[in-house]
Amino acid sequence: MKKIEIIIRPFKLDDVKMALTGLDIKGMTVTEVKGFGRQRGHKEVYRGAEYQVDFMPKVKVEVVVDDPLVKQVIDAVSNAARTGKVGDGKIFIIPVEDVVRIRTGETGQEAI
Repeated sequence: MKKIEIIIRPFKLDDVKMALTGLDIKGMTVTEVKGFGRQRGHKEVYRGAEYQVDFMPKVKVEVVVDDPLVKQVIDAVSNAARTGKVGDGKIFIIPVEDVVRIRTGETGQEAI
């Protein structure tokens, strides 16, 4: 199993959600986050004063999938989230040792 963490632009969340549900992904966790990479923030003007916005608003989507689905998830998310501009986001793939469903005690693939 792998945990896939996806950092995307907020307005791409619906597209990514639809791409994941199209792959029959049963659940996901979505968190509003802030950060920067190569995008490095931007300058804004408020009441005539210019200031630097270092951290850009992003959305982090987390899913846990069985190994055979990883490539499909990466492809689907990449296509759904891509705008072609700096700041489109990143996908992180992390090994998961085990999963336990608290309500039933199921483990492994059955708990996903």
